[in-house]
Amino acid sequence: MSVWLDRHRARLDAAVAAWHSRAAFTPFVESPSRKHHPEGAHQKGKATFEARLGRPFDLDLPGHPHPAGDGVVGAEVSPYTGAPLGITYPRPAIEPLFAAIRAGWDPWRLAPPERRVGVCLEMLDRWANASFENAYATMHTAGQGFMLAFAGSGASALDRGLEGLTAAWVAMRQMPVEATYTRRFGGAPVTLHKRYRLMPVGVAIVLSCGSYPAWNAWPAVLANLATGNPVVLKPHPDCILPMAIGVRIGREVLAEAGFDPNLLTLAPDTWDAPVAQALFAHRDTAIVDFTGGQRFGAWIEENCPRLQVYTETAGCNAVVLESVAALDPVLDALAYGLSLFSAQMCTAPQNIWIPAAGVRTADGVVAFDDVVARLVAKIDGLLADPRRAAGICGALHSSKTLTEMAALEVAAGERVVRHGGAYAHPEFANARTATPLLVRLDADDRALAQQEHFGPMAFVIRAADRAAALAGAADDARRFGAIASYAYTTDRAWQATVEDRFALAGASVGINLVGQRPMNFTAAFSDYHVTGLNPAGTACLTDPAFVSRRFRVVQSKVEAPASNDDAAP
Repeated sequence: MSVWLDRHRARLDAAVAAWHSRAAFTPFVESPSRKHHPEGAHQKGKATFEARLGRPFDLDLPGHPHPAGDGVVGAEVSPYTGAPLGITYPRPAIEPLFAAIRAGWDPWRLAPPERRVGVCLEMLDRWANASFENAYATMHTAGQGFMLAFAGSGASALDRGLEGLTAAWVAMRQMPVEATYTRRFGGAPVTLHKRYRLMPVGVAIVLSCGSYPAWNAWPAVLANLATGNPVVLKPHPDCILPMAIGVRIGREVLAEAGFDPNLLTLAPDTWDAPVAQALFAHRDTAIVDFTGGQRFGAWIEENCPRLQVYTETAGCNAVVLESVAALDPVLDALAYGLSLFSAQMCTAPQNIWIPAAGVRTADGVVAFDDVVARLVAKIDGLLADPRRAAGICGALHSSKTLTEMAALEVAAGERVVRHGGAYAHPEFANARTATPLLVRLDADDRALAQQEHFGPMAFVIRAADRAAALAGAADDARRFGAIASYAYTTDRAWQATVEDRFALAGASVGINLVGQRPMNFTAAFSDYHVTGLNPAGTACLTDPAFVSRRFRVVQSKVEAPASNDDAAP
């Protein structure tokens, strides 16, 4: 039994209970308030981040230096300051990297699941201790505001990591460790002592995304390690630092536990010299976990048939706005959802479907044009104060988003109802910012809306009636993908129809979400994230299918000596 498993057993047991019940469970601290942390933790984390700037990242990897060039990469630029971070990372050569992984793998895959899970629990605990450093690293690579970076890419990502680890633990615990088998085959009974081992399938390549790196990476990393599979983490070229910090901590934990740290490695690359496809092609690779753009995700799904592929890519997240008790709270929720982290979240709403006759309310029908005008006014009011806008919108992860917004404005022409201009960040004069761009479309001319527009770009779509709105939203989810769908209706009977139509499209749906939490908030241990039933992804965080194929059962059986009592008379 693992010492670390014993130390963290209460947290694991609570996680198992939450995984089965799907009740609220948030074991990690979401607030950076000093009352929740040791004295000086915030200042220490910020200082540690700042000390990493302008120097090589301390990470000893096998296969480094790379035979080509100087063997380092690193071109991250802060979306807030516009200045390079100046951090370089070792770029290992692939064959020596995999050779080192093979050399230290056997003790890990032969270790009992309890010991591996204990190591993973300790990793989570130490990642949590680095939350402030991680927050600043995420802020200045991904573009998230500090609060979102601390809570969303800190505590919420750790929650998701624990959920992935818990799913692996539950799956492995369902398998017996040993059994005694006795049966007669015509004469004396035969007794076999059987032992069952859960063996991993191979090296896992985990690709993290640029805007929300830890949220999907930690569940994949921990599910793989817990089931015995070594992990090569391939970070987004513009967002390496948060993943490098996590890998460095994980390697320290592995070494302290007496295992080879090369069970968890980093493979950073550049836009000009990508490494992912070479990692996929290596004979030792068995698993790919990918979060990112739909185009490359689809390429992986189509071109890596021998691998287990788990993807979360993109979708046209829809809102069907049919009837409400009061319109203002719903428009407030939509304005916030369209603005939060500049819609660089996979759950952000994009296509807002409204019947041509308007939205029914308790005070009468609000015409389509009036709904659109009021939504624009809500966005304007929400982001009027630059300090408030900074806390909500953060910064744009990539300059490509500005290019795509400009192209959409040109393509949409007079159909633009709100221009996505920048806001002036009160702390960072060079911050790359934008506010939501809103385009009005008709349902039969909506080609612009039938793909994900990553960033603050959204569409208000006029449909003939509520049935047409629902049909169009569900059909687009089925054809083009949707990670999160939304609907607003006061008609209880029609609500059931909404749930059925989105279920048939393989798309999750949230109905009448106007509470204090953002509409696009997803809760670990309660929400199943992505379904695997539409083009937005093949995996679900976290269902049994996410972990069950990452290991196989290998058995041995030994025949017990026959007892004299069993001899035939």
